[in-house]
Amino acid sequence: MNQPADLLKQLRIDRSAPPPAPSRGPWIALGAVAALAVAGWAGWQWLHKAQALSVQVATVTAIGAGSTGTSVLDATGYVTARREATVSAKITGKVKEVFIEEGQHIPEGYVMATLDPVDADAQKALAQAQLAAARSQADSLAAQLKSASADAARYADLAAKKLVSRSQFDQAVAQRDSLAAQLAAAQHNVQVAADNVRVADIGIDNTIVRAPFAGVVIAKAAQVGEIVSPLSAGGGFTRTGIGTVVDMDSLEVEVDVNEAYIGRVQPQMPVEAVLNAYPDWKIPAEVIAIIPTADRSKATVKVRIKLNSKDARIVPDMGVRVSFLEKAQPASTAKPGVLAPANAIVQRDGGDVTFVVVGDKVQLHKLTLGRTLGDDREVTAGLAGGDVVVLDPAPTLADGARVRVADSKGN
Repeated sequence: MNQPADLLKQLRIDRSAPPPAPSRGPWIALGAVAALAVAGWAGWQWLHKAQALSVQVATVTAIGAGSTGTSVLDATGYVTARREATVSAKITGKVKEVFIEEGQHIPEGYVMATLDPVDADAQKALAQAQLAAARSQADSLAAQLKSASADAARYADLAAKKLVSRSQFDQAVAQRDSLAAQLAAAQHNVQVAADNVRVADIGIDNTIVRAPFAGVVIAKAAQVGEIVSPLSAGGGFTRTGIGTVVDMDSLEVEVDVNEAYIGRVQPQMPVEAVLNAYPDWKIPAEVIAIIPTADRSKATVKVRIKLNSKDARIVPDMGVRVSFLEKAQPASTAKPGVLAPANAIVQRDGGDVTFVVVGDKVQLHKLTLGRTLGDDREVTAGLAGGDVVVLDPAPTLADGARVRVADSKGN
């Protein structure tokens, strides 16, 4: 029979024994199932991708419709002034006064500046003195001719009465004729001297610089005391102009259009212009002319555009974006449309179709086509702006086929 001490020893816990090992069976099973699921998903993705056709795509552009016309081409350019002049003096001289400032509105003929007229005044004084001398000589000769004419007439009467010799009469006549010739020469000299005075007046007027047309001063180039010359005779220290004037009523837009799209632009075509400085302001405009020459370095053709709105906010050299518009159609006949790349449109069962990418599949859309605009076609039915279409679809591509959009490198 066990003693109480033995029984107590049996109830004691032995802490030196190692703990029992946990069971790993359920966790191993779960890991195997997860690995199989991942492998299956990866295989399905690889198979799905391998079956999808790689395609190149493009986005369809809406060109709108209605009474405002449709945009067929966008371009950028600058505001330019058709009438802009850097005004200079016709002669070389020192600036005496300047009457302009930047931003000033001036009328035609406004005196912009004056030059020192000392030389011009001296030239006029000399011309006036020469005129006075010529007139004095002419008056003296006129008086002598009058006396000689009287002597010749008197000798004629005496010669008729045989009271003087014929030689004396001939001498009196010769004296009269000589003085008449000298008077004619003196009168011609008077005319020349008078012309010199008028030239001197022009020289004085040339010291006054006037505005050739009404406009706004955009640059003041000379100051009082500087030498100005139309020929810049003094090199870099000599000004060639007084200031620059711009006729704000002559502002227009010049844009460079890629020569591949110049066929879309026509004279008098309506245009919508938007200044970079005022992006919410749409200015009505129209094409003035297409300059008949191309820039070979940029492959562009210059187009002049008339702004139909005059506003003080429009200033030269502003950046501008323009949209060339089709002429407006009546609301009853106008049809909305989009521009789609021509190489996205193919023939299927005798009709024009394209493939639109929706998710990872394509949908076949039957199209109604309009005009050909460069490399694009106008689509009046079957597409909407923003649709993504397949470029150069393969003959085997069918409605509902899976596709994947290739990157820029074709991968």
